[in-house]
Amino acid sequence: MKNEKKTKEQLLNEVEKLNAKIARLMEFKNNCKKGGELLLEREERLLALFNAAPDPVFIKDTNGRYLEANSAFATLFGLPIERIVGNTDDNIFTPKEAEKIRIIDQKLFHGGESIKTEDHLIVQGEPHVFKTRKIPLHDAQGKITSLCGFAEDVTEEMRARKALKESEERYRSLIENIPDVSWTTNSKGHTIFISPNVERIYGYTTEEIYEEGNKLWFERIHPDDINKLKTAFNELLEKGIPLYIEYRIKRKDGKWIWLLDKSIGTYERDGITYADGIFSDISNRKRVEEDHKQLQVQFAQAQKMESVGRLAGGVAQDFNNILSVIIGRTELALTKVDPSQPLHNDLREILKSAKRSAEIIQRLLAFARKQTIMPRVLDLNYTLEGMLKMLWRLIGEDIDLAWLPESDLRPVKMDPTQLDQILANLCVNARDAIAGVGKITIETASVTFDEDYYAEHLDYVPGEFILLAFSDDGCGMDKNTQDKIFEPFFTTKEMGKGTGFGLSTLYGIVKQNNGFVNVYSEQGKGTTFKIYLPIHTDQNVKELKGNDAPIYKGRGEMLLVVEDETSILELIETMLDSLGYRVLTARTPAEALDLVVKHTGEISMLITDVVMPEMNGRELAERLQSSHPKLKCLYMSGYTANIIAHRGILDQGVSFIQKPFLMKDLAEKVRMTLNGK
Repeated sequence: MKNEKKTKEQLLNEVEKLNAKIARLMEFKNNCKKGGELLLEREERLLALFNAAPDPVFIKDTNGRYLEANSAFATLFGLPIERIVGNTDDNIFTPKEAEKIRIIDQKLFHGGESIKTEDHLIVQGEPHVFKTRKIPLHDAQGKITSLCGFAEDVTEEMRARKALKESEERYRSLIENIPDVSWTTNSKGHTIFISPNVERIYGYTTEEIYEEGNKLWFERIHPDDINKLKTAFNELLEKGIPLYIEYRIKRKDGKWIWLLDKSIGTYERDGITYADGIFSDISNRKRVEEDHKQLQVQFAQAQKMESVGRLAGGVAQDFNNILSVIIGRTELALTKVDPSQPLHNDLREILKSAKRSAEIIQRLLAFARKQTIMPRVLDLNYTLEGMLKMLWRLIGEDIDLAWLPESDLRPVKMDPTQLDQILANLCVNARDAIAGVGKITIETASVTFDEDYYAEHLDYVPGEFILLAFSDDGCGMDKNTQDKIFEPFFTTKEMGKGTGFGLSTLYGIVKQNNGFVNVYSEQGKGTTFKIYLPIHTDQNVKELKGNDAPIYKGRGEMLLVVEDETSILELIETMLDSLGYRVLTARTPAEALDLVVKHTGEISMLITDVVMPEMNGRELAERLQSSHPKLKCLYMSGYTANIIAHRGILDQGVSFIQKPFLMKDLAEKVRMTLNGK
């Protein structure tokens, strides 16, 4: 009994223990209250932070329902939080977008790893791009119960990057396609940038230039341009003076080109001076400038030659008038002197010298290009033999001239003065091509080219031709020179040593006479010109040699002669009178018109000078023929240029006689004109 009863002391101890437990319970209660308050406060802070995040943040469970979404999410999609929480992506996005998001989420729930994605979504009708990071959330047992997503709207950034990329592509396309080359260099001599089209102009790639630097550039500048370029380049980098310079540089293939290089100035970055610039290939412009300069020189030379030609033409006109009187009066005197008398021989020598002087005047007119072209039927061998003496004097004593004609050549039809021009030009060129002693060979032959030959040699023309071959053993020509020899102004001679007209004139003469010319040449072995002239097939016309031609007589026809030189007028009157014609004479066109009005009989023909005061011979003829349609007309002149010529050849139906002329030539021309030939 005694043991079962608790003592007072024991009871007190139990009470104390109970009070201590109650105190601990009260303390725990108080602590729980404070912890709840702290937890609530912490939760409120986290919620505030969650909603204050500038980018969308959300939490979804394993079924895809939104457990939480912050204010940025709601604002971006224009939905209240209540429309988001508890719903799935099907209520926010298009079916296609929602399915894509669901596949990604399931991959996270099954894989257990965080995922980063780039999502292209339509938000409130506008396309947006999001970079999203999704993190799995676990419970106390480590099981994934949900995911937390952080989305960053990078739409503007992507647009900016796209715009920047497009801008860079446009800039790159511009740099690569413009004909100019852009470059950037620094004061240390390094090429920082050069556009890829540098290879098109310079031949070197950008990689080669970057590797070699300015060394590859400056070592290939033309020696005459290097110093001025270095000076200008140093002034650009050291003083900021803009660069603007033209210079030559050797391409990778060894070809020299011209560049225009320019820079607007310099700038500094990280303590280093840089310069930007562009350069252009101006080789074509330089060639045009050089061609223009050359044309100016050639034009000045042509003007000088034209002035000389005019002077020569004027001098020839005066000499022709004088020679006309000398030749005509000498011929008349010969008819009055017995051939057995010494005076007859003296007169023949005077006539021979006058004729030779007339030939010189013809050459002067040929040089001046003022003679009228008068084609006639020629025996080429006979005509060339008459020129040999002149050619020997032209080439000099050190050069041997060989004449190798083929006998019985058929005739050709051309102006003999043109043949004179051809041979003179070829002799001068050959003389200059032969250094010291040499040889020139002139040959003639008959050749025929049929259609089969023409088919294989397009430079030739089918038909029958007389070949005039002119060869020399001089220095010869290379292929490039041969291709240019017939160009006007082209010459291999120094300024003042040749005009460049010679062979172009030859070519024009041959073409004018329906022929063609070929050149064969090798350097160091000489040159051969082969000139092919078509044969003349009119058998009714025959070239007469020597002075065996008969003198045509008149039949009493009335002729009107108009000439402003009194001595020539009197001479022609005397000649025509001795030939059996009746003659009316006038010194001016006005006087001639008055004579025709007063004359009651028929006038068969007008013989008139071309150049006269008041009106020219052509105008006078037209005035007279308007009232006398049957009136024939014969023009005469010391030189005519283009006054009665049509493109260098007399118009069809126009009769012309060149001063000075022999009596037999005048007789023949008058008779042929009267007969309508």
